[in-house]
Amino acid sequence: MDAKREINLLRQELEQAGFEYYVLDAPAMSDYDYDHKLRRLEELEAANPELITADSPTQRVGGKAVEGFAEVTHRVPLESLQDVFDFDELRQFDQRVKETVPAASYVVEPKVDGLSVALEYENGVFVRGATRGDGRIGEDVTENLRTIRSVPLRIPDAPDLIVRGEVFMPKKVFHELNEQRERRGEPLFANPRNAAAGSLRQLDPKVAAQRRLDILIFNVQWVDQMQFDTHIETLEYLKTKGYKVIPHYRCDTVEQVVERIAEIGESREDFQFDIDGAVVKVNNLAQREVLGSTAKFPRWAAAYKYPPEEKPTKLLDIAVQVGRTGVLTPKAILAPVRLAGTTVTNATLHNQDFIAEKDICIGDTVIVRKAGEIIPEVVSVLKEQRPEGAKPYFLPDACPVCGSPVTRDEDGAHIRCTGAECPAQLLRNLAHFASRDAMDIEGLGIAVVENLVNAGLVSSPADLYFLDAQSVATLERMGKRSAENLIAAIEKSKGNDLGRLLYAFGIRQVGQKAARTLATHFGTLEALQKASEEALTAVEDIGSITADNIRRWFDSQQSKHLIGRLQEAGVNMTAAEQGSDRRFEGMTFVLTGALEQFTRDEASAMIEERGGKAASSVSKKTTYVVAGENAGSKLKKANELGITVLTEAEFAQMLL
Repeated sequence: MDAKREINLLRQELEQAGFEYYVLDAPAMSDYDYDHKLRRLEELEAANPELITADSPTQRVGGKAVEGFAEVTHRVPLESLQDVFDFDELRQFDQRVKETVPAASYVVEPKVDGLSVALEYENGVFVRGATRGDGRIGEDVTENLRTIRSVPLRIPDAPDLIVRGEVFMPKKVFHELNEQRERRGEPLFANPRNAAAGSLRQLDPKVAAQRRLDILIFNVQWVDQMQFDTHIETLEYLKTKGYKVIPHYRCDTVEQVVERIAEIGESREDFQFDIDGAVVKVNNLAQREVLGSTAKFPRWAAAYKYPPEEKPTKLLDIAVQVGRTGVLTPKAILAPVRLAGTTVTNATLHNQDFIAEKDICIGDTVIVRKAGEIIPEVVSVLKEQRPEGAKPYFLPDACPVCGSPVTRDEDGAHIRCTGAECPAQLLRNLAHFASRDAMDIEGLGIAVVENLVNAGLVSSPADLYFLDAQSVATLERMGKRSAENLIAAIEKSKGNDLGRLLYAFGIRQVGQKAARTLATHFGTLEALQKASEEALTAVEDIGSITADNIRRWFDSQQSKHLIGRLQEAGVNMTAAEQGSDRRFEGMTFVLTGALEQFTRDEASAMIEERGGKAASSVSKKTTYVVAGENAGSKLKKANELGITVLTEAEFAQMLL
């Protein structure tokens, strides 16, 4: 079989398998067979690049990262809907409709709490996708939308058309993603909608692909040379073309609409997506034309918003959790209460300021609701039911996990553990310590870190330097060769410059640049340990708050223990001598766009090693702007100011 024919056959098989899996939720092909066929297609396309097309299943991962999103003017405006908050308002909406079109019937759909987008197809091929924006102008997020498996990249025998849908993050994916982010010490997403919106606006499509977004199509915005009589007809047509279509229900009267909305509300926990209401639309498309739109909303549709359910319950206790970044978070332990379809036994109290503002005491009767239908929260206190002797609650002065002193963030409400070896922060601290920009221990990713911790082999970053290959080889998915390679990488990291070690410590507000500056200024870790706050603030770019964070960190007993163990292991604690190459002295560089040969951090380090300065914004003081692919506003400003712009190749030549 020739390559072109085999490629076409593989694409057909993979498209059908993807449709069955992601749209019908009835997979017929095993994951093994799918992956095997996809790999074969990738091999064939690599050998025959002229046969690669935009609708190939291999193009789902997306292209290169971009610096910003281009604007898209919608051919048909993506209108918003008028909200109604109770059934009386809904009946008033029906009266207004019936005054103009007495025979109107309706379609009711769950209102997905996601991000509205338009998908454009030409000759059956997906060519562009854009966010709603202000309804008339949105952002081009085509590459990110390609990563959504339920978006058809090609539709057979179809006219040119534009469809509208809602991108969402499935509840299951949302919870899995937050669990991963918590393990890595990253901020948690508040709800699936925020997670979906943030994912769809990632500048790197590969990141968007990892977020496993989904989409439901709910409207035909425009279609060439086809006519439909009703909204339900359009949805049924889209189904036949492979789209994942919103659940929809026909209702002949407003009372049927009321019943259906109530049923959707009662079963909202059964949906794989979050909903924040239900949408009511006139079914007949000709009647919609007669009803028309106001300056803001179509007159033929309304969005019913479900009120958040609130219930009283007893606050039995307050537990304090220590997160992966050391933040102490109070959690309300509640008497069980049924809320929005689930039994709630705890709720977030956010921070000390929240507790003080609400005047919360243990033993209080509190009103609880689900924020964004996901996270239970305390709304208020029924103070008339407060038990005698109840006292205001305050977070502890010491970490409940390791006993280290806690400190309040200077720029916020968080109270944070200062322990360098706090067990609650262990996974995050180890992953950061070993990361590429810190000690750069190859092979020590988060999965291996978790295995080491779970096996009891590591309880501090210093323990890494006392591991042996035999013990590591017993870990899951870690054979003899992998263990030996990991031990070699750990050994190699002992020789890193002091700047890397300082950054690896994870001291608040000491990033890579500050760590390099401190290492160069003090020369040794011992000298830095002895430095007063005055001596620290004398260093360029080190302010009083950062100096206080540094001083507190070095004064901690856990930090002293960590440093002692690292010294015992033979880890280098001296800065490399400053090179004689000062060719960039007095020059300021700004990096913009996607670089191929270097990461931003690598390029910045090379500039600073040669005496230059890497800045984040363009100004009259900028000497050069290094522009990679898809350079945006910084390149534009450089041209306006007449600043010399270098290609990546020209920059690389300057480094030689």
